[in-house]
Amino acid sequence: MAKHLQNPRLAKIHRSYTVEEIAILYNIHKNTVRSWIKDGLLTCDNKRPTLILGRQLREFLIRKRKKNKSTCPPGTIYCVGCKLPQKPVDNIVLYQPITDTKGMLIGTCPCDGHRIYRFISSLKLKQINLEFIVTKKTADEGLNNSC
Repeated sequence: MAKHLQNPRLAKIHRSYTVEEIAILYNIHKNTVRSWIKDGLLTCDNKRPTLILGRQLREFLIRKRKKNKSTCPPGTIYCVGCKLPQKPVDNIVLYQPITDTKGMLIGTCPCDGHRIYRFISSLKLKQINLEFIVTKKTADEGLNNSC
């Protein structure tokens, strides 16, 4: 099952929650909340029902999100298959404009051959040209003239 990031802002900081209320709030199973408690989510006391302060819940989810977050060093693109930042094969990427100010770099992962993608501002494209060999895709290239 895919892991989903829970939005810490859903938890009200001046409210206390039971395990069942947190499970309903984030649309997860009660055992997931209980595993969070084992992983360090603080509770009010050891009595039943287990109560968790909203402030503690929010801080726990923020810490959990920061722990899982990683940044790509310059010259790399994150590969979802490898779960690591990778340099594209031969440092060749394709720039596909999405809007006037934003586009996407598309490359190939050297480990497993998956496509790797990175959204980038068109203003940073000159800086990227120093790290990668960039070919630009125009809007007409995506159209097929055969009917």
